[in-house]
Amino acid sequence: MISPSQPTAVRGPALTFTGDPFRDGLDRTMIHEPDAIVVMQDGLITQFGPAARIAPLLPPGTEVRDFGRNALISAGFVDTHVHFPQMPMIASYGTQLLDWLERYTFPTEQRFADRAYTREVARRFLRESLRNGITTSCVYGTVHAHSADILFEEAEALGLRLAAGKVLMDCHAPEALRDTPQSAYDESLALIRKWHGRGRLLYAITPRFACTSSREQLAAAGALWREHPDCLMQTHLSETEAEVARIRELFPERRSYLDVYDHYGLCRKGAVFGHGICLDEEELQHLHATGAAIAHCPTSNFFLGSGVFDIARARRADRPLRVGLGTDLGAGTSFSILQTLNEAYKAAQLNRHPLSAAHAYYLATRGSAAAMHLEDKVGSIAPGMEADLVVLDMRSTPLIDFRMDEARDFGEQLFVQMILGDDRAVQATYVAGHPVHDRGRGVCFP
Repeated sequence: MISPSQPTAVRGPALTFTGDPFRDGLDRTMIHEPDAIVVMQDGLITQFGPAARIAPLLPPGTEVRDFGRNALISAGFVDTHVHFPQMPMIASYGTQLLDWLERYTFPTEQRFADRAYTREVARRFLRESLRNGITTSCVYGTVHAHSADILFEEAEALGLRLAAGKVLMDCHAPEALRDTPQSAYDESLALIRKWHGRGRLLYAITPRFACTSSREQLAAAGALWREHPDCLMQTHLSETEAEVARIRELFPERRSYLDVYDHYGLCRKGAVFGHGICLDEEELQHLHATGAAIAHCPTSNFFLGSGVFDIARARRADRPLRVGLGTDLGAGTSFSILQTLNEAYKAAQLNRHPLSAAHAYYLATRGSAAAMHLEDKVGSIAPGMEADLVVLDMRSTPLIDFRMDEARDFGEQLFVQMILGDDRAVQATYVAGHPVHDRGRGVCFP
């Protein structure tokens, strides 16, 4: 019989959210404890609160790692849209989306026919994510079924909460990257049976986007999702005006880009649509009504010149959408969630709706978990939640250290981090209560 693990704990300033500050306000949803203890056991958070209250409750001998007053303990970051096979091509001098896919993405993804290469990139991708405090991701593979299989194997070894899927793509792409409606269904079904719900892993049915799937393949994806409704579904939606125009050419019978997916049963709770820049009001209303989500990918949107997502419009009070944050590598330019928030702030500014630092941190944690309908498992610090944490160093560089001395309050301290911070700010990352990255102690992955 396996005995329960011993409790461990971390101590320091902490930030978490109990609800949605866009809807209910920061005063009702944000918790900032200047000196907190988070207790973890058997992969879950068991206690959380002010150190003065929690410390006397700890069992004798409980190991408490005190990160000090210049740290910030948060729920692990959640990345709702990312392509692990595009890691080798990050920072490729680009044209805009459709040309960029032809020039860089498709040639790179053909290399993933090689299983050994796939495993090497999967390992690097997961470790780089953890080094940046990302503990949950919604990940695209390639058309090769083993791309998802190998990623799941590596994620399972790390104990991660992760969703992923093999890409479905049967037209308007190189022959070497095409499947068929039947093979897409069969291979995805086999992966679902093997991995979905195994440990902390989830399957995401993954048509790349409507431009590269035939009507028959979209119908097959919709049928698969009806048969396995607790899976996620991820794809791209309205990233650029040129893409939207291409969809009108390919699907003239459908009213809109979103209507293509909706017609084939691919727009409901559990759908995570990447980008969503060029949506009309009727599409936004339908996303709200169905509980589908948008993954906001600002570094990618700026890098490819795709456009500027308007989060204030998406979160409008009378029909708020679920919105998560996505790094969208490799058009996205950084694994750093802090740098991604930097760009999200700029996008909001361009839309004349400033994004506060506290709202941004919600977006990177509980908000992104909610986009994946995982807010009951990850994204917050509370008893019963999975023990995935990131610990930030609030004085990680000389400039930040200097700037923090001038910060007037906690909100300004947070803002400094999301504008000036990067991977150097991540002191430690915990997955299911275990340190998988610890800059101070040299612990780096099991």
